[in-house]
Amino acid sequence: MAPVVAIDGPSGSGKSSVSRAVAAHLGYGYLDTGAMYRAVTLWCLREGIDLTDAAAVVAAAENLPLGLGVDPQEPSVELDGADVAEAIRTSEVSGAVSAVATNLGVRAILQEQQRELIDLIADDFGGVVAEGRDITTVVAPDADVRILLTASQEARLARRSTQLHGTSDTTSVAATHDEVVRRDRDDSTVSEFTQAAHGVSLLDTSELDFDASVAAALAIVTATLADASE
Repeated sequence: MAPVVAIDGPSGSGKSSVSRAVAAHLGYGYLDTGAMYRAVTLWCLREGIDLTDAAAVVAAAENLPLGLGVDPQEPSVELDGADVAEAIRTSEVSGAVSAVATNLGVRAILQEQQRELIDLIADDFGGVVAEGRDITTVVAPDADVRILLTASQEARLARRSTQLHGTSDTTSVAATHDEVVRRDRDDSTVSEFTQAAHGVSLLDTSELDFDASVAAALAIVTATLADASE
């Protein structure tokens, strides 16, 4: 069986960038499950679908014309054939995505799609790194390697602020606070991503730079797979 690596964690923990780097290093495919929730959100916003209309949002998720590129070197997200990789990361989508991510009907649909994608990608690439907020506990609880990537709130705010605004000064961090803290609070009502479940390796990147974070994640993957093969 091709190895499955599952990585979850809160906003700004570095799970997306670290997961992509780990997948690229190992030659595995990459699945960004958070992008799927963002894509549903963007589609609803563009189609004028009320995000408080749970049934309408579920219907949108069921019929979403989504395309995902799963090569970690060139990940892509398309809606109806159009590139939306940048559009799903806007503040507008970030501020609205929790309404979609906390819709249990949407979660059920996307989680089933994610399980199918994990199997397909693992077969195609000889392994897969899947990342998101409930990968280690709900979507892929039987993954060969499960990692909870975390960091202090201060570190997460600084990283997301730099990503969005190019700086982590006081004003930029303040502007980012609601997106990171509120979204984690809202999403934690339907998903546990702040505490490592049994069998999940905890990796705190608060004091680590990007390269060190990737190296630490790779060390966990390598050691866990080696132990499993003995």
